[in-house]
Amino acid sequence: MYAAVVHALGQPPRYESVPEPVPAAGEVVVEVLAAALYPLVRSFASGGHYTGGDALPLVPGFDGVGRTAAGELVYIPGLEPPHGTMAERVAVPATALMPVPEGLDPVAVAAVMNPASSAWIALRERGRLRTGESVLVLGATGNAGRAAIRLALDQGAGAVVAAGRDPEGLRVAAELGAHRTVRLAGPDEEIAAAFGAAAADVDVVLDYLWDRPAELALDGILRHRADLTRPLRWVQVGSAAGPDMTVPSAWLRKADVGFCGSGLGSISGDRRAAALRELLARLPALAPTTAAVAVPMAEVEAAWESPMRSGARCVFVPAGGDEPASGSWETVGDREPA
Repeated sequence: MYAAVVHALGQPPRYESVPEPVPAAGEVVVEVLAAALYPLVRSFASGGHYTGGDALPLVPGFDGVGRTAAGELVYIPGLEPPHGTMAERVAVPATALMPVPEGLDPVAVAAVMNPASSAWIALRERGRLRTGESVLVLGATGNAGRAAIRLALDQGAGAVVAAGRDPEGLRVAAELGAHRTVRLAGPDEEIAAAFGAAAADVDVVLDYLWDRPAELALDGILRHRADLTRPLRWVQVGSAAGPDMTVPSAWLRKADVGFCGSGLGSISGDRRAAALRELLARLPALAPTTAAVAVPMAEVEAAWESPMRSGARCVFVPAGGDEPASGSWETVGDREPA
């Protein structure tokens, strides 16, 4: 069979022949129909992820959608190097497989599950969003940020504030239902003041940026918060702006601010699996926020570093396989999310 194979950390994988997977006890072999490329996958492939290693060669791909020998469409969650999902077939523990709701497109599901699950777990498990509470999405113009807006509203958020650099992305965020937006442009004082005006009384912050934007957001919120004893639950999900944030000690003494992270090590495997199953069950009722661009696996080396337009995600499909069956919930091809 064929797979994408990384031979040097940080270098694009090559499409080449590899041995067939040999299932261990309790595992089954699944035919992979779609595996998405996103920052987590690249991080594992570079050896830079905090849970990853440096074993080579490795097959990248963290999750995907496949078909069992019995013909069941399933979601494949959480494979880590060196055995990833960017292969024609993978061996997976049978108990880890999750059924994909009938009628959904494998490519669309593969594209949306990582950004949606990052938001879903952050909201449900770490932020513990309650009906009527308000949410600030810091980094709302990316795939995960857009999913966070949609899912926060789906879970009953009373208001959502979207923050990001890209004005077109903020326009899309407003179309998705964000009540207010903050553009991360201009002098620091103006950005902090904008957060104070738009998000002073939010209950939950989903932070995909960290670093200086997070500092400005927290500063603006605390300067303008009407009741500093009102709990502010800050969930750190990503660090697109940088790995470090400076928090003056006085900020943590003058207000009820709680920080936590949401990532692969922040909740148990059982809780993560339960959350993913919940999300899969919700997908048919949610309009997608990520456009999927299907790319044959044979083109993985060229496509690995190719930029995707905003809102789109590269999804690798079998090089010689049939086109995935389309369903009522799909965003396949070079199209913007609805």
